[in-house]
Amino acid sequence: MKIEKIKLLKSVDFFSGAGGLSCGLRMAGFESLLGSDIHPVYADTFALNHPGTRVVTKDIRELGEQDMLDLTGLKPGELDLIAGGPPCQGFSINAPIRSLDDQRNHLFKDYLRIAGFLRPKAIVIENVPGLVSLGRGTVVEAIYKHLSQMSYTVGHRILFAGHYGAPQMRFRTIFIALRDGGKVEFPEPTHNAQAVANFTGAKELCMKVAPLFAQHLEKQATVWDAISDLPELATGEALHDVDYPSAPQSALQSLLRAGSTKIYNHTCAKLGKANLERLKHIPQGGSWRDIPHELLPAGLKRARRSDHTKRYGRLHPDALCSTILTKCDPHWGSFFHPTQDRALSVREAARIQTFPDRYVFTGTLTEQFEQVGNAVPPLMAKAIGEKIKQLIA
Repeated sequence: MKIEKIKLLKSVDFFSGAGGLSCGLRMAGFESLLGSDIHPVYADTFALNHPGTRVVTKDIRELGEQDMLDLTGLKPGELDLIAGGPPCQGFSINAPIRSLDDQRNHLFKDYLRIAGFLRPKAIVIENVPGLVSLGRGTVVEAIYKHLSQMSYTVGHRILFAGHYGAPQMRFRTIFIALRDGGKVEFPEPTHNAQAVANFTGAKELCMKVAPLFAQHLEKQATVWDAISDLPELATGEALHDVDYPSAPQSALQSLLRAGSTKIYNHTCAKLGKANLERLKHIPQGGSWRDIPHELLPAGLKRARRSDHTKRYGRLHPDALCSTILTKCDPHWGSFFHPTQDRALSVREAARIQTFPDRYVFTGTLTEQFEQVGNAVPPLMAKAIGEKIKQLIA
């Protein structure tokens, strides 16, 4: 009996970072032909984890039509998907100023310029929730106008990572555009995870789980589902290329350990004496409010009890993690380990983002955390990829 080889769809990934989007798309059945990021270390991580994929570090504004045809080896119209997330620092909800004048906010135009060369069957743009309110909605209008002029149908929603198996309070704005018509749809939640959106003006774009259907979904993945099987670490310790100390303790761990025999990037930042002393007073699920007033940093001594809700937080094992940022710094949020007196490691942050353990991050400790924090959770990307396969079939 002849076994037919499953045909992989072809994709390219711009502003790829470490490759979380391509990692998830690969799980969904896409073959990444090209990864592009201007940061050499991030491109190194992408190349290491996507052997056989062309990787470029050239500025997207310098890439022309012939470059794209040469790099992909495809003619216009042959590509299945172009995916990417133009840099979000200019319009992040955490940025002090969100301005259309920030040049980074215009890189999406070059992204769509390249899409116009390649004419893929589908286009994905991912970004922060704050994108929808930038310039009072003018950026969204510009994206719709540009894609319509290219004869694509387009839709956008705000997706929650917890709905797709990531144990994390993370929201992303996702645009899907289709070349050959048809209704744009988005992946339905697979997990009954709950979160309160911390942004305004876009809550109607979020996917909701109706109570009637919640009982048919998987339970939300938790912090402990993601990290409970990893070795203990001392603050500042680094473990790389070490054996697993136990069998998987959850379905999520079994999934993320598939194809890996070792643990990599299990490294955490060193905490100073002041933070170690503060940490003694913080219970699971607690925060800076549990620290005695005399031990608080100067800024938090002046804070209202309603302010800075996630700062100096110790994660609760049975809950979701707050959004993994580019620093797992306690001053930024809830990043203390649930049972050990230290901050999260790179591997733990990667697990919470749902990167498989076989995914290895290059660069300094700071750069590794940046790559993990900037990534699209692979399980969310997988859900998007599976939906796009249906839409372009």
